Amino acid sequence: MEWTTIESDPGVFTELIETIGVKGVQVEELWSLDQLKELSPVYGLVFLFKWKKEPVRPAVTTDSGQVFFAKQVITNACATQAILNILLNVKTPGLDLGTELANFREFVSDFDPTMKGLAISNSDLIRAAHNSFARPEPLVPDDDKDDEKSGDAYHFISYVPVGDKLYELDGLQEGPIELCDCSDDDWLDKVGPHITARMERYAASEIRFNLMALVGNRVEIYGSRLAAATAQRDQLAAVAAAGGISDEALAQAQAKLLEAETEVANLQEALAAEQAKHRTWHDENVRRKHNYVPFLFQLLKLMAARGQMASLLERARRPAAVGGGNGMKQ
Repeated sequence: MEWTTIESDPGVFTELIETIGVKGVQVEELWSLDQLKELSPVYGLVFLFKWKKEPVRPAVTTDSGQVFFAKQVITNACATQAILNILLNVKTPGLDLGTELANFREFVSDFDPTMKGLAISNSDLIRAAHNSFARPEPLVPDDDKDDEKSGDAYHFISYVPVGDKLYELDGLQEGPIELCDCSDDDWLDKVGPHITARMERYAASEIRFNLMALVGNRVEIYGSRLAAATAQRDQLAAVAAAGGISDEALAQAQAKLLEAETEVANLQEALAAEQAKHRTWHDENVRRKHNYVPFLFQLLKLMAARGQMASLLERARRPAAVGGGNGMKQ
């Protein structure tokens, strides 16, 4: 079964990850690397760019055994593979791979990069999750046809820290590419110049880039912080209401209570905004997966049966200048 092209969108990738069974992670689109400071923990970055043939770069040889890396052996799967190349290198309590993906990582641990790529391509779970976001329409839009004629191709690569090294994971290369030394605290500062350098490589002819981050699930993070802040607020409120303390101590308790109430309100607002974003992602994904063609065909049949098609076709054929394109007189 073939792998289909899917849209590059954080809501798509977040639901894809959840469908595979991974918990505790979501994907965020970045407009600036400065955003990363507000999104901790960050597990890795995915960079999308217009692909141009490049020479094969030397893969790392030292410590490469500890890095999960799968070569891309099938078309249209580079986005999913770039995400997997990050997820399967993360070993922290905050991210749960789920039983299926954890078993998959153990099963392919001794495979070479090509065999790991083949294992991904043959995984029913991963392929089904990926293909669930394929557009169901049987008609191919004109812009897609134009892209095929022009030969434009887009590619995803990953940036991820493993051990004390920062790696670039490109499924079209022979192996992981070691970029520099790093730590969990400074890798986000060190990855910036490498991404900027890659963008500048194409700056003369291309401005379409996309950068996304795999981060901790913000709903879970804000929910945990809110629970802790609420407990602290309630404790401070109990102290302030109990009495039996000096006026100075009471004033300090009330000031801390005010700060705690402000923190609770801010977290409630952040949690509500994040929950709304996830609902929007879900609604958009439902619309992406729905096949509207039968509805449109039935609508056209009903309009034809009521004799409404002729006038609509005539209006559609009129030059834009006659009607102004908006129904207003010129």
